[in-house]
Amino acid sequence: MKKYTYVLLIALLSTTTAFAQQAKYVFYFIGDGMGVNQVNGTEMFLAEKAGRIGTESLLFTTFPAVGIATTYSKTNSITDSAAAGTALATGTKTYNSAISMDADENILPTVAEKAKKAGRKVGITTSVSVDHATPAAFYAHQTKRSMYYEIALDIPKANFDFHAGSGFLKPHTNYEKQEAPSIYPILDKAGYTLVKGVDEFRSKMASSQKMILIQKDGTDNESLPYAIDRNADDLTLSQITESAIAFLTKGNSKGFFLMVEGGKIDWACHNNDPATVFNEVVDMDNAIRVAYEFYKKHPKETLIVVTADHETGGMGLGIGSYVLNLKSLANQKQSVDKLSYAITTLRKDKGTKTTWEDVKTLLSEKLGFWKEVPLTWKQERRLHDAFDESFIQNHVVFKESLYSKTEPLAEVANEVMTQIARLGWTSGSHTAEYVPVYAIGAGSKLFAGKYDNTEIPKRIIKAGGY
Repeated sequence: MKKYTYVLLIALLSTTTAFAQQAKYVFYFIGDGMGVNQVNGTEMFLAEKAGRIGTESLLFTTFPAVGIATTYSKTNSITDSAAAGTALATGTKTYNSAISMDADENILPTVAEKAKKAGRKVGITTSVSVDHATPAAFYAHQTKRSMYYEIALDIPKANFDFHAGSGFLKPHTNYEKQEAPSIYPILDKAGYTLVKGVDEFRSKMASSQKMILIQKDGTDNESLPYAIDRNADDLTLSQITESAIAFLTKGNSKGFFLMVEGGKIDWACHNNDPATVFNEVVDMDNAIRVAYEFYKKHPKETLIVVTADHETGGMGLGIGSYVLNLKSLANQKQSVDKLSYAITTLRKDKGTKTTWEDVKTLLSEKLGFWKEVPLTWKQERRLHDAFDESFIQNHVVFKESLYSKTEPLAEVANEVMTQIARLGWTSGSHTAEYVPVYAIGAGSKLFAGKYDNTEIPKRIIKAGGY
């Protein structure tokens, strides 16, 4: 009898321990393009801004469980965001450009779909478009990431509760580039309330069963503005996270799964624009703070996982000498994209009548050159040569990256600023570097160590009991 009682007690304790580890509320943050040096560089940048050498910790880097993950796809040493998103969503490798389809074009079930089947409410959110590769990998199943219209049509099929992002890329045009029925009445018929901005979200939240939150009319449907370029009334990733939590907890006692993508870290890395990169990492950390406040109220039932799909740009912290000058980046007032626009506007306004002094005034205002950021003779010469070719000789060749075209003088100014900061880049595209993983809360110990990115959703499924 005593032996039976002892065995029963052990079984009950084991069951209780397992239950205590189950995550009722799961936050899955993905910093697109955010490698180890994007994180470390941001922390060193914050420390230098504060006047010291070292690091100023981001919130998510203080999480107790830390790991690193490999990111290669099934067909390439260097993954694209679709294959990486699929790995992070399904736990299976696939070919570059696939959206939660395997190499034989079979549908792969996602962690979000499993959470929904397990009775959780589900939210998929991003700082770029709702139909972009990373968010799409959690709810859609398509052979190519560029099938934006078809991806949007998968939203009703998944039947998730909440989506958010900047907008939709191809709401009226299918993959064959033919005009197609608008996705908006289709989403409306499927029960989704489309709201534009947080004010409309708040006014319609109580009466809506399912919701899609995008930016207000007249804004960019491709992405939210970079944090460094943001205006006071712009939609932010933190507001999206707050809205998602409010919506997913409304009348819900079964928990939720929420994916949040900081999508423009990647875009800034494609541009090799370090100041904008660091501001985007801080911006995602601010969104994570929103989730952390929720975690503090439900510490035994909440899991927060933070990772990346791949590294972008091959960011190097140091270019020869044993010094960094990251604090110089604090003088940059806007992204390279915005600087490019400002220089293009100057050219339209004044043309060949633009003087070197006009350009110096603009670069001083936008980047702090000459006033706060001293330049060497060679650096000033590079800028002047670019001005001469672009404005005087009228030879203007824009540099193209994946998400933008950069005016040549703006490109040289960015290269000079990067050199002053003592940073380097190996690429304007993705790399095969490790990405970091951080976790806190119920089941977070599962995320310590070194593993492949396909392990992350599998461990979330285990922690969430899906």
